[in-house]
Amino acid sequence: MKKKILPIIISVCLLSACTPTQKEVQINSDSSSDLQNVSESSVNSEESSAIPENPTVRLLCAGDNLIHTTIYDQAKQRAQSEGKSGYDFGFVYQDVADIVGAADYAILNQETIVTNDYPASGYPDFATPGECGDLMVDIGFDAFSISNNHVLDKGAAGLKSTLKYWAENHPESLVYGASTREKEDDIPVVEINGITFAFLGFMEYINTGHELPIGSDMSITYLAQTERVKKLVQKADELADVVVISPHYGLETTGEVQPSQIQMTKNLVDWGADIIIGTQAHTVQPMEWVTKPDGGEAFVFYCLGNFVSHMDIPLGVLGMIGELTVTKDLETGEITLSEPDAIPIVSHYDNDAAHSNLKIYLWDEYTEALAAKHGCSGFSYNFAKTTFENELKIVDYID
Repeated sequence: MKKKILPIIISVCLLSACTPTQKEVQINSDSSSDLQNVSESSVNSEESSAIPENPTVRLLCAGDNLIHTTIYDQAKQRAQSEGKSGYDFGFVYQDVADIVGAADYAILNQETIVTNDYPASGYPDFATPGECGDLMVDIGFDAFSISNNHVLDKGAAGLKSTLKYWAENHPESLVYGASTREKEDDIPVVEINGITFAFLGFMEYINTGHELPIGSDMSITYLAQTERVKKLVQKADELADVVVISPHYGLETTGEVQPSQIQMTKNLVDWGADIIIGTQAHTVQPMEWVTKPDGGEAFVFYCLGNFVSHMDIPLGVLGMIGELTVTKDLETGEITLSEPDAIPIVSHYDNDAAHSNLKIYLWDEYTEALAAKHGCSGFSYNFAKTTFENELKIVDYID
């Protein structure tokens, strides 16, 4: 069972002479007053007393939930075959659901807007049925970054619609990276097992023609807005034990980390970031420790790749699920990151006219026979193996 979670939204004024910080606290429907697990152990054979263990949180993060037309078409057909209306996405995620559900806290980059106000649509202007978002919550995702180049595919109205979907259907979920103008300075802080986490999301760009109009009541933050990003990250560092940043950055469909990513990562860490969860390249990129100004260590996943997609390039069907353990020393307050892990995954679809049976496979369960049936042009088992184990050098993190 997942740990009890207390979301706290911190409203931050970034300008001088501002009013005191205000807090709005909302407790999950399944939350109780016991927000921190405390273990009891015997001090010795003669004297027993309750001593708190240093709390830990196992974080999980997944890349782009990129719902192409083929994915929702098959979900609709599957629902119809079962005599139901709507969409059934369960088949797509069934092999990874247990891994997601086992995490203390799971974060997903929701690349496409989830909405019940627009008909389903794929590339280039995505809209994803609400049933997909419902399932993401059901399998265990807690937080959703929507800071990406597709968040305005349906304009400001689409962003407003997806925020409404999440607020009305899953108020317990944390959605960050884009907001109304009124809430653009809010920094969400979540307490998990007695450790507080702040979440921020920033993007490199919005797809051409979809920029917010001047005076819009919706808001996004670009990485190029250096002073704003810096102030938000620094404030988040003051508010929480751990600062998690989701930057949508880098060159698409390459495993090579760009100099701009490296420099931005350094900046974010210098300003106070502890964990950086990169997306945008649509394939896996390396991950590494980054030294903080105080000598401690932050960790970056430069790009997790796609969680699921129907892209027709070999790199675009490869992704990974990242994991990391966070520990807090109750005596000193020091935060330690440890046990980084990468779980490679493959978005598979058959080599037939319908590209049928599209689903996510764990790499350690993916076979050469399946790879031979993949419908992606130029894909092979050896290509995937080489990408995961050699070119991107993530094998050291694979259990």
